[in-house]
Amino acid sequence: MFKSILICTAFLLSCLCLNAQTIAWELVAPGVWKGTVGRPESYNLLTASGVKPYAAGLAQMGSAAFPMVQQQVVAQLKDGKTYLSFPLKKEEQLFGFGLNFQTVHQRGKILELHVDHFAGKDNGRTHSPTPFYVSSDGYGVFVNSARYLKVYAGTGVRRDSENAPPAKDRNTDKSWASRPYSDAVEFLVPAEGVEFYVFAGPTPLKAVSRYNLFNGGGPLPPRWGLGFTQRVKTLFTAEEVEKEADTFAEKGFPLDFIGLEPGWQSKSYPCSFEWDKGRFPNPAGFVGDMLKKGIRLNLWTNPYVSPESPIYKAIKPFTADHTVWLGAIPDLTMPEAQQLLFGQLKKDQVAIGVSGYKFDEVDGYDHYLWPDVTTFPSGKSAEQMRQTYGLLTQRYSTDLFRERNQRTYGLVRGSNGGGTSFPYVIYNDYYNHEDFITALINSSFAGVLWTPEVRASKTAEEWLRRMQSVVFSPMAMINAWSSGTKPWSYPEVEKQVKDMAILRMQMMPYWYSEFAKYHFQGIPPFRAMNLEPGFNSRIDKEVRNTDLEENPYVDAVAKEVKDQYMAGEYLLVAPMFAGKTTRTVILPRGKWFDFYTGDFVGDGTVITVTPGLDRIPVYVKDGGIIPMGPGLMHAPKPMDKINLEIRYYGSKPGTYQLYDDDGESFDYEKGAYSFREIKMERGKDGKLKSSISSAVKGKPNTLNKISFKAMTK
Repeated sequence: MFKSILICTAFLLSCLCLNAQTIAWELVAPGVWKGTVGRPESYNLLTASGVKPYAAGLAQMGSAAFPMVQQQVVAQLKDGKTYLSFPLKKEEQLFGFGLNFQTVHQRGKILELHVDHFAGKDNGRTHSPTPFYVSSDGYGVFVNSARYLKVYAGTGVRRDSENAPPAKDRNTDKSWASRPYSDAVEFLVPAEGVEFYVFAGPTPLKAVSRYNLFNGGGPLPPRWGLGFTQRVKTLFTAEEVEKEADTFAEKGFPLDFIGLEPGWQSKSYPCSFEWDKGRFPNPAGFVGDMLKKGIRLNLWTNPYVSPESPIYKAIKPFTADHTVWLGAIPDLTMPEAQQLLFGQLKKDQVAIGVSGYKFDEVDGYDHYLWPDVTTFPSGKSAEQMRQTYGLLTQRYSTDLFRERNQRTYGLVRGSNGGGTSFPYVIYNDYYNHEDFITALINSSFAGVLWTPEVRASKTAEEWLRRMQSVVFSPMAMINAWSSGTKPWSYPEVEKQVKDMAILRMQMMPYWYSEFAKYHFQGIPPFRAMNLEPGFNSRIDKEVRNTDLEENPYVDAVAKEVKDQYMAGEYLLVAPMFAGKTTRTVILPRGKWFDFYTGDFVGDGTVITVTPGLDRIPVYVKDGGIIPMGPGLMHAPKPMDKINLEIRYYGSKPGTYQLYDDDGESFDYEKGAYSFREIKMERGKDGKLKSSISSAVKGKPNTLNKISFKAMTK
């Protein structure tokens, strides 16, 4: 009997050894390691996006040690699938796994990372299910697979785990838990091999920055992309669009680009990709007239080809065997399909001055997108196409504008790992204000941008609160495709809405500089509090040992924070929601000051504020420098020069890197840009000392008069 047990045990161990795989490790960039297991598929997220690491940015970050015990990263091949396991300490919290809308803490989750529209649950099916996670311990992991990935984020407990907790008796032990401690993050990849990457920190923000730089660095939008945008009703005509722009000007509301919805096309759902000559009889003249007004146009479309499209017959051989709304699905991995679809956009729209696109329906909903049994002529599976279709539309549409040395900034419904560098902002059909802010927070872990767009509201208060949030986001947009709302649709708050829109324009130098840091340094311009130094769920020892009743800060920071975020280097934004007159704000360690007044508000504490209707709480860290421009109606043009007011908060010496280039072209990639260093501090006599480095000869300089203002008395 004993001999039989030994034989059985030996057999099981031999099977386990046969399944275990050696991981081939390679240092591919400073602080970035690639692990390879088995036979990785040639088509993955990075090949789909065509991404190239921003080597200069990674080199500037410098080297770092491997952030975990390498031998504890385990891989196995079983049943044609790859199993990956990464170590997880008891005190670690996890963030990421895609664009989540309701949760920031991801430890203890079971997810299937699957490109889809958001259906109200953080279960992995989302617009950008990026297979990248960040640990509070200061490292990141990215699994480069274009498959539906199953993730067990600290849920499974292996029998042979060195850290397995003891089994307990539920009948008598009140400490029994249905979800015992797990010491691993596990991935199930439905392929016979995979490559993955480990990103060192040593902080969570540095790990995220390395990930973004490895994926090409964040996009640098044109200045006009950071202005204000209005999307008009579906069936608006050229005359109605021009009238809309004129009304904005008459009322003194900023406007940089207008979005045209499906009615600009002769057919949509599926699409013809040509202008409707009834609503737009002279497209080139219309686009030209709008540009003369200082207004650019962004066009809605989806990639599904109507049988009545001029490209239908030519593209049909390069499409899938299923349809979407009876339209052909281009196989966008094939050059022939790329040239036909994007060639039509180039010829009919981009060539006459259209400035960007909104790509809809590249994410999901299974009942109208192609099923997983679909075949594509390239041989790519339906699953792989589902996971990368948003990447492909972004990649090849961006190329249209790059060919013209013209930056674009658009909208997309689906993305994934590898898409960080594309100049697109994600949106969806969901409309919960609180969850929109949580998505904005989570976007910083997913390598994407997200807009909490405004569409309509039940009350004037809700309208204003949504407008206040969208001003502090990657795209300040009203999406009125259905409602027809305007900024002034609620007269009771028209003035406050205008004030916020003008504030967006005044802050253009700050926003533009922060996006430059996203590109050159990988730092997300809008990011979670968990990435902010001085804000950590693993509290300093002296704080942790205090009485919770005396120091509520410990309890507050340890909890999931999903309704406040950092905007750029210095700002903390705490949105207000309809029906709420007060809210709590958790201030990280260090002094913080009111953005509007400069008044001191706290240091590493929880405050309760009643800001009134006109403003939402925004705070500046000590030594913060905020460059402010004029409240223009349109973003500055390449040759324009603006006056700059540089605001300084607190008393700590501060520095700021102010970015400048022509605002529209890709010439910055050839060195046609500058960072000018601003320094501000108070002398021993209390007087403000300020300076800005000189403009660099031969580099762009859009500044005219420069003034300095101390906001804190």
